[in-house]
Amino acid sequence: MQKLTRIVTLSLALLMISGCSYFGVYKRDLPQGNLVTEGMAEQLRPGMSRRQVVDLMGSPLLEAPFDARQWDYVYRLDEAYGGVEQRRITLTFNGGRVVEIEREGDFSTAPPLGDERGIGPDREAAADDQEAPLDNLTPDRP
Repeated sequence: MQKLTRIVTLSLALLMISGCSYFGVYKRDLPQGNLVTEGMAEQLRPGMSRRQVVDLMGSPLLEAPFDARQWDYVYRLDEAYGGVEQRRITLTFNGGRVVEIEREGDFSTAPPLGDERGIGPDREAAADDQEAPLDNLTPDRP
């Protein structure tokens, strides 16, 4: 009986520890914020209106709550098995026009947007479905 108790205890301990295995955990990159590229940042100029900035960059991620003259465009990529990449552009307005542009982070490389396959169905399978004739989908009529 004592041997059976040891076996059951050991089995339960191993079962509980196996649930904490590192090898079974899936992690993925987590991008957040406004996607800001080098090309977009290069087109920003002092004197641009708010409308021109929104047309170029999109809506800002943050508007300073106590100073409506400041807009922040922040992009943050938390890599699953790596570090954190952050880019930030802060625009300061005076009278509805950009007066100051502050850049923070490395804009020289494009941020990764996903793997080669992308999200969703396989592209090759989707292309095969589009090329299939529709004649074989209608029932035969006598």
